[in-house]
Amino acid sequence: MNELTPIINQVQAAITDVGLKIIGAMALWVVGRWLIRFATSLITRALEAKKVDQMLLTYLCTTIGILLNVAMIIAILGFFGVETTTFAALIAAGGVAIGMAWSGMLANFAAGVFLIVLRPFKVGDLVTAGGVTGTVCGIGLFATTIDTPDNIRTMIGNNKIFSDTIQNFSANPYLRVDMTAQLAHEVDHKDAILLLKERVARIPNVLTNPAPDIEILSFNSAGPLLAVRPYCAQPHYWQVYFDTNRTIRESFVEAAYPTPEDRIVVVTPRPAVAN
Repeated sequence: MNELTPIINQVQAAITDVGLKIIGAMALWVVGRWLIRFATSLITRALEAKKVDQMLLTYLCTTIGILLNVAMIIAILGFFGVETTTFAALIAAGGVAIGMAWSGMLANFAAGVFLIVLRPFKVGDLVTAGGVTGTVCGIGLFATTIDTPDNIRTMIGNNKIFSDTIQNFSANPYLRVDMTAQLAHEVDHKDAILLLKERVARIPNVLTNPAPDIEILSFNSAGPLLAVRPYCAQPHYWQVYFDTNRTIRESFVEAAYPTPEDRIVVVTPRPAVAN
């Protein structure tokens, strides 16, 4: 029995040491979880005070929580005497491998964060983004959804959008509708300009300030080419566009303007006269 006493004492000491470490680990876990929740709540309130987008806010708090939990687990393993340097190196290597495999997704995610923070457009805006024109119906962390004018739902990677030109037609209070009207050589351009200014101004939803621009844009073989440019709010763009086209046609017909025709003068050289 005396011979087993040292062994029993060693076992009891080992069990006591392991038990104390388990209790300590549980205490670290409980305190660590409370501290993580406290830290994330502080960050959440600070970001909400800055009016950060809710989607970005949720993602940031989730990411911070995951990173803090991983750090706490590594600390607990170190408390048990586990070599955490190798463990951390494995995590880093795995992160690099995942990052290389998912580089495209990560690029889309990074661009999505910038789109949410910088807000070049919002849901409901009419935009041209990533080569697609339409109404924005959703901005995700990886892709943006746009409904095109022909009612096709299109999803575009955020990286393609952010690395390309973005045009937002809803950002400014009004748009300019660019049209042209061809006159024949015989038509008095002053009379045509006054006629169109009066008729175009009566089109529904055409703004009076700024007033429509109607001037000579250029000349061609058919005659003067007028620039017809009314202004309107973005939702009325296509209505004003089509109404302006119809107004130009009807006004010129009522005024009995001749049809523009291309005119080319061909000069035949005279034969040389022999001396």
